[in-house]
Amino acid sequence: MIRRNLQLAMPTRTSACRNLAAVAPAFLVVVVMTMVMVTLMAAVAQSARGQVSPKTTTQGGPNERSYAQSKSTVEKALNELKPAMSGRLPVLDGFALPGNHPLNRYQRAYYQSSVQVSSTATGGSIVRVNTKVTAWYTNSTPSGSGYQLLTSNGRIESDFLDQLTDLLGSGTSESPRATAPPAVKRAATAGNGIADHGTAEPVISAPTPQLPETGRTFSSSIQPGLSSRQSQETKTASKAADPSTTSLRAEAASLEEVLKNQAHPKNLVAVKKTGTPVVSSPSLTAKTLFLASAHDEFEMLDFNADWVHVRISGLSRGWIWRTSLEMPEGISDIPSAVAGLTPVAADLFQVTREESAPFPGDWEPLRGKNVKIISVQKIQENEKESGAQAKLEFSKSLVDKYYAELASKSQEVAGLVLIFDSVDGGMIAMTLPTVREWKAGRLTDAALWHRCYFDPPETFSISSTSGGR
Repeated sequence: MIRRNLQLAMPTRTSACRNLAAVAPAFLVVVVMTMVMVTLMAAVAQSARGQVSPKTTTQGGPNERSYAQSKSTVEKALNELKPAMSGRLPVLDGFALPGNHPLNRYQRAYYQSSVQVSSTATGGSIVRVNTKVTAWYTNSTPSGSGYQLLTSNGRIESDFLDQLTDLLGSGTSESPRATAPPAVKRAATAGNGIADHGTAEPVISAPTPQLPETGRTFSSSIQPGLSSRQSQETKTASKAADPSTTSLRAEAASLEEVLKNQAHPKNLVAVKKTGTPVVSSPSLTAKTLFLASAHDEFEMLDFNADWVHVRISGLSRGWIWRTSLEMPEGISDIPSAVAGLTPVAADLFQVTREESAPFPGDWEPLRGKNVKIISVQKIQENEKESGAQAKLEFSKSLVDKYYAELASKSQEVAGLVLIFDSVDGGMIAMTLPTVREWKAGRLTDAALWHRCYFDPPETFSISSTSGGR
């Protein structure tokens, strides 16, 4: 009887297992769907509360990010951040990658960032920042010195994108303090021996709304409770009693002033054209140290009517023809005395003779070669204004006048010789290739004279060293 009951019970257990196996998949599906719905509802609620970050880092690296905002919104914010896209770096360490030379061999570092904004398929935008870092490299040989392009390590780009993210996240396009990336300000702090206490977020103030009739503000129309007043007074007293807050504000103001002075120095001169000679002394016959490139900047030590004394690097000094430089604000590139010579130079001298003959001197480039010789005399022998500067101006006009003839006879003559036939006269000689480079704009006036031959040199010397300030 017992065995029979067991046999009757076993089919019942088997049926129950089969029913459980059939129900289990459906139960799992319900559980999974429930979890998915809960997750989606939580994400929607979080987005509604404004807790979703406006930025996501893309695969482009530290210089590229994607934003949920549209391209036009991002570009509007970028317009407010333009002051932070360029400036001077107080140090290179931490901003540029070391190249062929140590970073401590560079001076006067600058950065320039460019931004590209592109739209995404979802209506957002992708922002990519590229930064060029340039600095003056000081070589032991002056001719090897000059500005060089360095590779940014991505810190400037990342900090700029952080500013853009904060600006977009605040919901406004105003950023009055966006003057430089936070990393640049921190480096300026470290470079001046002051500890880095971080960069404070900009405080955005908005006007308090006014009531229509009474003219009072909402805050003044609602009387706060006693506990609220006490809490506010406690916070105010706590801020006033914190000396570190006042110290940090004074530090920040001091650093901003230092950074402003570094970015806008007032004693720099800039080279106008590539190939401008930097010479050892204020004379047209001085030794050329090296040829500067366009936009090279030098610290101005002193200047006179014709020359500017500059600091090359360290204790190295040089002189540059004044008209070849962009002088600081308030100082003219062309002295008034020089500016008045050009229209009257033709009234001081006249051409008396022209001929083609062998070079009458011992200058190697023209020795034994046929040249075009032009003899010049003063119109009035006792003319006081016909000094070295007037002779150079008149010579320049003759070079310009006779260039076409010289170019057509390049197989017959190798250069041009100007002879001033007077008591204080002299000779200027130049080769045809030098004249051709000057006419093509590849040589400045100063570079032209430094390639010429003067006999005797003192006749054409305008090497006054007296300061003109």
